[in-house]
Amino acid sequence: MAAELAMAAILVVAASALLVGLTLRIVLYARTPAPLPLATTPAPTGRVGAALRVGREIVLFPSLWGADKPLWLAAMLFHLGLALVLARHLRYVIEIPPAWVVALQGPGQLGGILMMAGLVLLGLRRTLIRRVRKISRPTDYGWLLLLLLIGGSGLAMTYRWHTDIIGLKAFLAGLWRLDLVPLPGDPALIAHMVLAAALIALLPVSKLLHGFALVFSPSRASPDSTRLGERRHG
Repeated sequence: MAAELAMAAILVVAASALLVGLTLRIVLYARTPAPLPLATTPAPTGRVGAALRVGREIVLFPSLWGADKPLWLAAMLFHLGLALVLARHLRYVIEIPPAWVVALQGPGQLGGILMMAGLVLLGLRRTLIRRVRKISRPTDYGWLLLLLLIGGSGLAMTYRWHTDIIGLKAFLAGLWRLDLVPLPGDPALIAHMVLAAALIALLPVSKLLHGFALVFSPSRASPDSTRLGERRHG
């Protein structure tokens, strides 16, 4: 059970780091003052409209569409694919998956391909476009490589090296009950889980967490009001 204990420790540490990191990041964002109205116009005049604006920005990236359409395409492919992949993975942590999770198993496989296509386009953009390459840091390529390895190992298990899904699900269910059960020892699965755990643990300190920042962005989340001294979180 040494391998199972090690994997359980890795997953628990990663989940704890994510929870603590997200909490600290949200508290930091919430406490950052915004003394003046900074809404980017045209903007809605009410808080409900501002919230809907943020939601539209998170889902559809309209600002990115207006600024850089090739980047919008790459980002949309990645985020759409990631959403489908995450939905597909719910079957591993839910004992009896609901019908909509079952229905998304096929689209979830396509999501893995879309996700990888988006990552490849983002990587090519950083490599081939001079102005983007000039401002790119090694960590930017590191995050892309990590995501590519996670996606690649996932696709490898889907189409080439199939793993014991029942055994994996039993292992994950055992973690909730504090009861370790054997974990399938497939190299692709172990690599996939370790890489995913690394991403989860490091996510709160990475630029990949831009979605949370957008929720607290004064230029997007604030209604169009000129009343000085209005508090953003009133």
